[in-house]
Amino acid sequence: MDTEAPHPQRGHSSPDEGEGRPRSAFLRLTWRRTALLGVACTAFLLLLSNFVVQPFQIPSTSMEPTLAVGDRVLVNKLAYRFGNQPARGDLIVFDGTGSFVPERPEGGGPGAVLRGAVSALGLAGPSDSDFVKRVVGVGGDDVVCCDAAGRLAVNGVPLPEPYLYPGDAPSKVPFRIVVPLGTLWVMGDHRSQSRDSRDHLGEPGGGMVPVDKVIGRADWIGWPASRWGAADRTGGGRG
Repeated sequence: MDTEAPHPQRGHSSPDEGEGRPRSAFLRLTWRRTALLGVACTAFLLLLSNFVVQPFQIPSTSMEPTLAVGDRVLVNKLAYRFGNQPARGDLIVFDGTGSFVPERPEGGGPGAVLRGAVSALGLAGPSDSDFVKRVVGVGGDDVVCCDAAGRLAVNGVPLPEPYLYPGDAPSKVPFRIVVPLGTLWVMGDHRSQSRDSRDHLGEPGGGMVPVDKVIGRADWIGWPASRWGAADRTGGGRG
């Protein structure tokens, strides 16, 4: 007679039970690393945008044919950081508060911060107070429109403007101004479609943009890919 008690059978777990917990932990770790990498990349891009180069979306036809609606230009924020000053012919992006648009109380809150961050990354249109124009006159310049041949003249010298929109006159509004030191006289390349310094002649500041309101120089077109290259390909140059 066999009196040996039968050995109790050990339970066998399914193959997935032993692997479930490690796999779940691995997925959580992967997502955490991905999220941290995304935050780090966003922070890096925001720092780059704030201090080195910032994308700027062209919102209007005022700079045609040099810049088209929807172009993303890369604004060189170091261009004027080390003693250099904006020069005639430069394409600049500037804050028009106090010159092109009235001073307004600063808006706060998370929405304003988020919009500013999205705009700084080039994923949204620019602020209503940011503009892109071409420098025509710098501090001390005597700018006249127009001479006997219908051209702009700076300090008595006719200004060649190969960047003008085909068929546009240099200006249909006659003017003569002396640019105060520390300010700029700016105009669009598509003169008939540009609201620029001419439109603010009778306002405080007289249409002049303070140099310290310049955000940077628009040096490159980054998007669309078909237009990659230097932003000013019309021969405007610096004078």
